[in-house]
Amino acid sequence: METYKILTINLGSTSTKIAYYENEECKVKTTLDHSVQDLAAFSDLMEQDGYRRDAIEKFLRDNGISLSKVNAIASRGGHTKPLEGGVYQINEIMLEQQASGLYGRHACDVGSKIAYKMARDFKILSVVVDPPVTDEFIEEARLSGHPELPRQSRFHALNHRATGKRFARDNGKNYEDLNLIIAHMGGGITVAAHRRGKMIDATNGIDGDGPFSTNRTGGLPVGALVDLCFSGRYSHKEIRKMLNGEGGLTAYLKENDVRTVEEKAAANNYFALCLEGMIYQTCKEIAAMAAVLEGNVDSIIITGGIANSKKITARMKERIGFIAPVTLYPGENEMDALALGALEVMRGKEPLKSI
Repeated sequence: METYKILTINLGSTSTKIAYYENEECKVKTTLDHSVQDLAAFSDLMEQDGYRRDAIEKFLRDNGISLSKVNAIASRGGHTKPLEGGVYQINEIMLEQQASGLYGRHACDVGSKIAYKMARDFKILSVVVDPPVTDEFIEEARLSGHPELPRQSRFHALNHRATGKRFARDNGKNYEDLNLIIAHMGGGITVAAHRRGKMIDATNGIDGDGPFSTNRTGGLPVGALVDLCFSGRYSHKEIRKMLNGEGGLTAYLKENDVRTVEEKAAANNYFALCLEGMIYQTCKEIAAMAAVLEGNVDSIIITGGIANSKKITARMKERIGFIAPVTLYPGENEMDALALGALEVMRGKEPLKSI
């Protein structure tokens, strides 16, 4: 069997995850943390590409990996027009849409820019897999209450589908035969209904929807938010930062590390209340997705970094265990999913799509 060599990169707001694979096997991986001070030197997120690329290339040198011998680079996808799930070749159109900021803005947009440039230099394949704009919504899920404000598909699509497929493999089933509710719980929390291989509804993890998380507000009282926007107290940029970056536990407690919040909650009633509020809202969204699936739920899956907390997941099981069995997959499977997506394309088992 031919050996394919794949570099995967996954850029977060203050970190860069890198992994090198030979076929399905991860040979080496790391997470590079970037200081707030270093990142503050860039007035625009998209200007970080040189800084982040230098860090990635140092990792390659340190581990004796020659990019000239790599077959593909797979990056966590960025924000473009809505796309069906799958593996997409990175091209100029994709990069232009990401750079516009019209569809959202996140460090993952920088990742695909870096992957494209590195791959172009060595004439190798560069792809994104199940980007965050993956849109497989059923039509009724798009209705919000006003035609000028349609609901949009913006969530942790890559880890959602990867976790759903992992659950299926672990249970000897096909992902396409299952109905699942998956909650990704990290810096942002998103909950999605998976119906027979399609993610038909999900909470928007970018723009103020669903449960609040460590640094995002989730859904807010609409009237009060409108009044705040027109109060003259905050700029548009400040309101956006309030929704994503300075909301949730950060706003309530000035703390975004769930482990610290858990520790303090043992002796501080307000910390305990806010933590319970986050659990409460997440469980409400999970129950809502059970209605989307008309009660036909094979399993509820909790994934992401917060799924490492035994206390939080135990409390969630108490609230939602009546709906379906609850399965835990702590952490995320994104790097494996990126590598597998590129590998399946090179093996001819998955189509290579393009915008």
